[in-house]
Amino acid sequence: MALDGDIAKARHLAADFLARRRAEQGLHISQRSVDLTQLVVSELVTNARKYAPGQARMDLRIEDDAVEVTVWDSDPALPVARASDAGRVGQHGLEIVKAVAQDFRARREPVGKSITARVALMDGPDNRR
Repeated sequence: MALDGDIAKARHLAADFLARRRAEQGLHISQRSVDLTQLVVSELVTNARKYAPGQARMDLRIEDDAVEVTVWDSDPALPVARASDAGRVGQHGLEIVKAVAQDFRARREPVGKSITARVALMDGPDNRR
């Protein structure tokens, strides 16, 4: 789905996506998973809007026991996580996403890049990074 830069709308779309999958497919999806998915969406969409000109796109899909959040933007530069610094204000989004995601991938595309983060659908020791 194309994003118009409205981060709150993207978070809402992610929550609705998970609610539909829960209702239509009977998937077990914890509230923690919904919250973490919305957090990941918020961080990835914020970065796409902040650092890349033009359109951004978000895709959500269920793969096995996780939701995969992919955000595409027009900037080909891959993100680099900064070293932890408790004194730094802001610019912790990538650190946060990597901390809560089971998996994180960034790849260049023919135009721009895509970032994918995988969030477990259920809580448990095997579903945390």
